[in-house]
Amino acid sequence: MEEKEIGYVSNFFGHISVAAIELTDGPLMTGDTIHFKGHTTDVKCRVQSMQIEHQIVSQADKGDSIGLKITEKVRKADKVFKVTGS
Repeated sequence: MEEKEIGYVSNFFGHISVAAIELTDGPLMTGDTIHFKGHTTDVKCRVQSMQIEHQIVSQADKGDSIGLKITEKVRKADKVFKVTGS
């Protein structure tokens, strides 16, 4: 599987399990698989839903700040990769 870096975690809200992500490349769509990588983080998940300014969106592009509900803890400054191909 190939991976392309698309952004980084700017914040993580543990009490609601939401990662705030700054996209440095795009697009990112609902249904895409992403991979969080950091010093102690190695988490893959499928994008179930995402929000921009508290509005649910199906696609986000370069420069967007998104909120993403995830099941595992990630950390500020973790890199975000989009998993592509096989």
